[in-house]
Amino acid sequence: MLTRRALLLAGAAGVLASAGVAAVEDGVLPGRLWLHERMGMLGPAGTLPDVATGRLLEGSFRSARRGGRPTGWSVALPPGHDPAGLPVVVALHGLDQSHASVNGPHLGMPQFLAAAVADGVRPFAIAAVDGGTSYWHPHGGEDCGAMVLDEFLPLLRTHGLATRRVGLLGWSMGGYGALRLAGILARRRVAGIAVASPALWPDGSTGSASGFDDAHEYATYSVMHDQPKLTGIPVRIDIGEDDPFLTATRTYAAGFPRRAHVGLHVAPGAHEAAYWRRVAPAQLRFLGSTLDA
Repeated sequence: MLTRRALLLAGAAGVLASAGVAAVEDGVLPGRLWLHERMGMLGPAGTLPDVATGRLLEGSFRSARRGGRPTGWSVALPPGHDPAGLPVVVALHGLDQSHASVNGPHLGMPQFLAAAVADGVRPFAIAAVDGGTSYWHPHGGEDCGAMVLDEFLPLLRTHGLATRRVGLLGWSMGGYGALRLAGILARRRVAGIAVASPALWPDGSTGSASGFDDAHEYATYSVMHDQPKLTGIPVRIDIGEDDPFLTATRTYAAGFPRRAHVGLHVAPGAHEAAYWRRVAPAQLRFLGSTLDA
């Protein structure tokens, strides 16, 4: 009698045969994610903590760095805390997302922040801003990385948040963006970095057309050789075993100098919010510990 496992394997074999055995970006074979999802091998989906959240500040501004586009933002505060003097983590969203993806139900940072602080993590704010689809660097007529540095951080200061040294958090496109901005700000301005499933490519021939027009643009803004710029900054990288960026992320992590403070955490999971929510508690604990420094 055929078991469910055998049937799944047979189905996966059919997918592989029809798709070919050529690896997709990062060496993950076609059908692998399909099979692992159906066999329950991606790990449990992260769920939002059932806690009362703090205040959520929201607003918008017209960004000169984005060509005058209206740009929304939000800041999640821990319960019982005002923004005055509070350390801040700047969170960069992924492709086709927004600040509401970060501080709304998709990733649920207000809930994870409230739970972290209740568990003893130092209180801090999580600030998110709309970054479009330009991968947080000059691309497509806008520069969302410069928008964060030149417009969003000063805006946060007007609300009383402490921005002399910040934490950086990001997912996918935002993970790449956080690593890039950390290289610009360097140790003097960045207390710690936590990224999940960063969108990284080994060379310009494989880079996303959404983020890089050509190999020259990739070479200009790639972070694959910028690891020494992050020396002295604690870095945490989380990525799932079935994430298409796994191989490039391992290559990136291996490129840090020996004296760097970097931790690569690979666990069952895919390139999706279910995995990102699962690792969120550990990432916020990590960032809170760096903000204590």
